[in-house]
Amino acid sequence: MHLPASYVSIGLKEKEPSVEKAADGGKEEKMLTLERAMELNKDMVTQDHLILHSNNVRYAMGAMARYFGEDEEYWQAIGYLHDYDYEKYPEEHLQHTKEPLLAAGIPEEDVRAILSHGYGICTDVEPQTLMEKSLFTVDELTGIIQACARMRPHGITDLTTKSFMKKFKDKRFAAKCNREVIRQGCQMLGMEVRDVAQVCIEGMKEHAGELGLLGTESSDD
Repeated sequence: MHLPASYVSIGLKEKEPSVEKAADGGKEEKMLTLERAMELNKDMVTQDHLILHSNNVRYAMGAMARYFGEDEEYWQAIGYLHDYDYEKYPEEHLQHTKEPLLAAGIPEEDVRAILSHGYGICTDVEPQTLMEKSLFTVDELTGIIQACARMRPHGITDLTTKSFMKKFKDKRFAAKCNREVIRQGCQMLGMEVRDVAQVCIEGMKEHAGELGLLGTESSDD
């Protein structure tokens, strides 16, 4: 979740060898799992709309991983955990993420990926990998997808990229979603907004019921 907050420099050293132990003396995990991400978020992200956002980003990230031929569950885990400190520190977003997650044994590479979604807004961690660039992009993008789906009788189930782009171009629609960040992220990925949107829409469609995006006239009614 991007914030129009004062710029804060939070970074991690580039490409340092992984440490064998976490800051609290425990073993560092080899890779963040979805189960671990949910465990960490349990007490930090409790508000329904923030949990929903975490899941929106989770499934969009899973779809992006599939698109790029990467580990879907791993990317989902990063997406689910990305707003770890937002609920408790909304005005200091991502300033209370690095140390707690490293202490919990989360690999530095994964913490870096999470910090990178605030690049230029509340961190100076520039997205470099496909996963980081995807997270930076879909964080805001999923907000517009959700808003589009909620105004349709059949929710996201029949949402097309064409319909999405009409709303994307209307700056008054879902105005709090930063379109410049989305465009910047798509440029990093070397993709058009419509193409990233299509991937994310399809990924979220698969979980429409869980995301509350079946609409008011779903086939189940």
